[in-house]
This record gives sequence, structure tokens and C-alpha cells, in this order.
Amino acid sequence: MIVINRVQAFRKQQKMTQEELANQVDVSRKTIVSLEKGNYTPSLLLALQIAEVLETDIHTIFQLGKE
Repeated sequence: MIVINRVQAFRKQQKMTQEELANQVDVSRKTIVSLEKGNYTPSLLLALQIAEVLETDIHTIFQLGKE
């Protein structure tokens, strides 16, 4: 199983930069870049924080998928 995320789409919809999102959830911009590229699976806490900042439900941004 893999985690599919739509962070980039929701971030852009909010007209937010990677740096702005990173600052709001207290991680580096590199973490957001890795997350958006699918190279990093966030902790539950980080996923919840991202969903809150992007003003949507966690299930809308993060979904389980098959490889």
C-alpha cells in the first residue's frame, strides 16, 4: 500500500507557497517538496496539521492506494 496525497493541488488552490505551508506546520520546505513528490509519508500529526492549514479533511488530501 502507498499513500496518495493531493497536498500540492490543495496548496495551490489556497495560493500558498511551499515555504508558507512549511512554516505553518513547522517543517522545512524540503519536507513539503518530498511530500508532494511522493518521496515522504507524513506522520499522522503532520497530516492532520496540513489538512487543517489547507482547510479540508485529511481523507480528502491523503488516501491509501495500491502500488
